[in-house]
Amino acid sequence: MDRRSFIKKAGVAGAGAAAATTLAAPAIAQSMPKLTWRCTSSFPKSLDTIYGAAETMAEHVKAATDGNFDIQVFAGGEIVPGLQAADAVTDGTVEMCHTASYYYWGKDATYQLATATPFVMNSRMQNAWFIQGGGTDMLNETFYNGEGLHAIPCGNTGAQMGGWFRKEINTVADLDGLKMRIGGFAGKILGKLGVSPQQIAGGDIYAALEKGTIDATEWVGPYDDQKLGFNKVAKYYYYPGWWEGGAALHAFINLEKYNELPANYQAILSDACYFANASMLATYDVKNPTALKELVADGAVLRPFSQEVLDACNAATQEVYKEVTAENPAFKKIYESQLAYAKDAYLWQQLSEYTYDTYMMIQQRSGKL
Repeated sequence: MDRRSFIKKAGVAGAGAAAATTLAAPAIAQSMPKLTWRCTSSFPKSLDTIYGAAETMAEHVKAATDGNFDIQVFAGGEIVPGLQAADAVTDGTVEMCHTASYYYWGKDATYQLATATPFVMNSRMQNAWFIQGGGTDMLNETFYNGEGLHAIPCGNTGAQMGGWFRKEINTVADLDGLKMRIGGFAGKILGKLGVSPQQIAGGDIYAALEKGTIDATEWVGPYDDQKLGFNKVAKYYYYPGWWEGGAALHAFINLEKYNELPANYQAILSDACYFANASMLATYDVKNPTALKELVADGAVLRPFSQEVLDACNAATQEVYKEVTAENPAFKKIYESQLAYAKDAYLWQQLSEYTYDTYMMIQQRSGKL
């Protein structure tokens, strides 16, 4: 090829490339529009791990879109109270929120099932059901879309503690008349055993416990509970939180706003939520052990719920499931999907995690780890 022929062909190719660039620019602009959304949290900024999941999600969305999709996160109370976050999304006050679905179970019991299903799944099973078991799609198609919402898992605490009590709970009779802050329909379950459930936002629990408005409270686990100072006003720290074997948080997005997003923004938002979901669980797994040791050193008294109490709570739970599934088709469909998966999952985990973990815990207790 001679020099003139090469230059001529290169010029044609260069012009073609320039034209392609010119033509592509509008398409790129359309796929990366400038958007600013508001996300209201149900949590105070002081609870950096649970509140921080929303910030993690927003940071990843912003980075992945070169700053074009900016989600601004607001703490509970800055726009609306924490327990009204989902309502602010459905009425269009904000585009999205970060919350625990079970806060809204009073509107429909189906809201419970996206956060935690008592005596069913742990956090690992829950994430498997969400991601590979069709759970997230089922929740949206069967329930949330009808509420004007699109939901994506955005955080998990892992198995929670059973809470802080002013007195020991040795028998089922000790629950009778107890005023306890407890979220979700676990309060409905405990109500069958004489407990008076109270739904109180995280930032208001300490004052209620200190003043004696409540006798006991559950929140999350050692790291957050230490921040909230519950050990200063209640001595006994019980476990496990059977109502939250793995408590998931969700991003609730206004369905109309979600459907208006370009497909790439929908994918980026979903990926960012799932990253925050995994990151929150890992953060709690790092921070809870240290916090637990510090709480015990500061006077907290660890107590397991007795077999009698757990069995009574489980029996009451099964009663509630029968009552709700008989009258709520959406709840029934989702609950039965979770239960079917859990039956197989526990069979596998008996051979895998449970056996391995039990051996390693024996090594830890004997000082060999």
